[in-house]
Amino acid sequence: MNIHLDPKSDQPIYEQLKSEIIRLIMSKQLKEGASLLSMRALAKELNISVITTKRAYKDLEDLGYLYTIPGKGTFVSEGNIAMIEEQSLKELETMLSNTIKLSKQQNINQNELIEMLQLLWEES
Repeated sequence: MNIHLDPKSDQPIYEQLKSEIIRLIMSKQLKEGASLLSMRALAKELNISVITTKRAYKDLEDLGYLYTIPGKGTFVSEGNIAMIEEQSLKELETMLSNTIKLSKQQNINQNELIEMLQLLWEES
């Protein structure tokens, strides 16, 4: 798996791992039904604790991204991705709506907001 973790980040490693796995699923680099590395194998590959991988996998199962079959492994959930994509879009719309409201409160016009967004987009 092509997972990048930043030990200098303020975000906990397990949260970074969750975000990276979600990114791989949403970008279709990890397809529905695909088998993931075992917790131990992933921990060894990334040089992190097994407890960290276990926590990330559990959280991703709770969110519907993964499922585990005891003795067989952990897999990308099938059929839930479209629902998850829709939920992500809805969350993004909510964030953007809040951003627009805050911009209006700060007297930032639409062009200034778009310019800020473009600059931030280019930086990321």
